[in-house]
Amino acid sequence: MAVYDGLFRVTGLEGWCSSGGPNEGPLTMAELIARANGTQVEGAPAPSVPLMETPFPSLDTLNKSCSSIPRSRDMTQAVEEGFLAIKDPLKVILDPLTQPLSWMLDLSLDGFQATPWFIMIPLLVVIAWFSTRKIGVTVLVALSFLFMAFIDFYDDAISTLSIIFVCTIISVLLGVPIGIAMSRSDTMQRMTIPVLDMLQTLPTFVYLIPLIFLFSVTESKLYGIAIILYAIVPVIRLTDLGIRLVDKDVIEAADAFGMSNRQKLWGVQVPLALPNIMAGINQTIMMSLAMVVIASLVSAPGLGVKVLAGIRNLELGVGLVAGFSIVLLAVILDRSTKAALGRIDSSVRQ
Repeated sequence: MAVYDGLFRVTGLEGWCSSGGPNEGPLTMAELIARANGTQVEGAPAPSVPLMETPFPSLDTLNKSCSSIPRSRDMTQAVEEGFLAIKDPLKVILDPLTQPLSWMLDLSLDGFQATPWFIMIPLLVVIAWFSTRKIGVTVLVALSFLFMAFIDFYDDAISTLSIIFVCTIISVLLGVPIGIAMSRSDTMQRMTIPVLDMLQTLPTFVYLIPLIFLFSVTESKLYGIAIILYAIVPVIRLTDLGIRLVDKDVIEAADAFGMSNRQKLWGVQVPLALPNIMAGINQTIMMSLAMVVIASLVSAPGLGVKVLAGIRNLELGVGLVAGFSIVLLAVILDRSTKAALGRIDSSVRQ
């Protein structure tokens, strides 16, 4: 007998419990021996459980007293079966919608890798100079890529950079309009914030679980979707926040000049909110880089593969050097975007 047998007797649910069929949970040793001998285990009196050790009435605990109550594994199995039931209809819809993402990731990866190092590194240095106009950041970019090329980690770093490039662009193209729509509608903001909270707090590995069942591991969109879902949240939030923080007096002045809603949005609100939007893009880039490392578990190329190889093969040096290269990449991306943000902020204040 189980701890909560008396509860079901007192409430008169004993008949309902017995109609649920035999308990199919794990068998005890006595039950296994009895089944092997073709006999049955006689019911033993319920052991006296101290009050302070009374187990919580969870599904598994109650199932021991009432087989009609499902177990926790029945619930998880139902979730799995429900997902598998809608898997094929979802693939029919999602495959054509997400296929361009695979093409973009593959083309970007091929383009970055096909460009010789003596063209790519100077090009990255020039981009860093024109976006930041800071000698320190520009020199840091040049030295970092030269160092990674010197230790033969250049190809992996460029692969990681190409994935971040595509996923950041898509995150911005999707996130900024969503943030603008949120800023213009309180109802949409209330509906969107719980979704953003879920995406931001969901563990990174959990993003990969449903995607593995929906897409093939060999498809680039598998890790691309995971990166975008994880990294898109900051740019949405900060776009919404930036537009809502625009001074009301400025909006009233725009209304006094007879500007339409579209003119106010693109001529006043978005330019004034640009520092916040750029801060969101900075965080999106950092989160994309973090997720690229995790996505190496599902065939994402780049520095994450080296980290994973170091863990699997117990190669301490490979893992540490790859981790240091990821840190270098994160630092130059962060410094470059922050310097660009500073330039935009100063131009807005002028």
